[in-house]
Amino acid sequence: MSNLRRQSCNNSCDSVFKGVSVGPDECGYLSGFLDDNDFSDNTRRAFRQDVEKFARWFHAANNEPFKVERTTARDVQDFRDDLRRKRGQAVSTVNRAVVGVRRFFAWLVEAGHVTSNPARKVKELRRQELAPKGLDGPQVRRLLREIELREDVRAGAIFSLFLFTGCRCGDAVNLELSDLVIGERSGQATFRTGKGRKERRVPLPLQARRALVSYLESRPPVDSPNVFVGERGPLTSRGIRNICDKYSAVVGFKIFPHLLRHTMAHRFLRDSGNDLVALAQVLGHQNINVTARYTKRSDDDLADAAEKLSY
Repeated sequence: MSNLRRQSCNNSCDSVFKGVSVGPDECGYLSGFLDDNDFSDNTRRAFRQDVEKFARWFHAANNEPFKVERTTARDVQDFRDDLRRKRGQAVSTVNRAVVGVRRFFAWLVEAGHVTSNPARKVKELRRQELAPKGLDGPQVRRLLREIELREDVRAGAIFSLFLFTGCRCGDAVNLELSDLVIGERSGQATFRTGKGRKERRVPLPLQARRALVSYLESRPPVDSPNVFVGERGPLTSRGIRNICDKYSAVVGFKIFPHLLRHTMAHRFLRDSGNDLVALAQVLGHQNINVTARYTKRSDDDLADAAEKLSY
């Protein structure tokens, strides 16, 4: 790496590794990995956090700065086990970190920075596959009722979009006025910047259309094409999460965008006779095996079934 590039990487290291002790080239490597892949903003952030987490662990465990050429398979394996056994992180969180480190080193090998990938043979943890959790009917009713009592038409439109289309947070943030088609008998929303840069059109049921119309009639006159705005401009992902946090405090249970997406998926399958193909299309899943997770039983379902056992 040239001295000029190395100096630039060192100057920006705090924005990449956020104070983690690393070698002189590692900041540039991570930036190169992220820039060379067409990741969505959320995926980019997740990979950066996972590699940063590994670098912080590496420095603490080995008492030396994180350097890619000094990383071994034992490091990755011990990192995995530390996350699970000592920190008690969820299996899905641990596996995501392992995959993130593996992808990073695969890029390093391809780019010629290292000769082998130390994470290639480190296996992910096995887990019992359960359905992603969603809200139950009474919880959804309570949420929508509290929104109505507060006459919060923007929150009503946002939560209705999540609950009736299963969209992601990024879908809602990037939704523009021209992406909505709302009629008396039908409607649809076009999500143009979905995961993997895939565009998809999703029908808008009557309740979602009504909620969106109520919001659009009182939408602030902001010079922005985005559907959801505040007084100072387009609503960001953080803004939507702040709204979720506000209503979490009101209703007494946690609410976040992906939980509402899971809620919609469960209800869609129940009301459609388990039409996985249709649900995959609505959610934007390329692999129907991902959608099939929603056909599995939840922890509560398994516990209820166990309680019914008798001998």
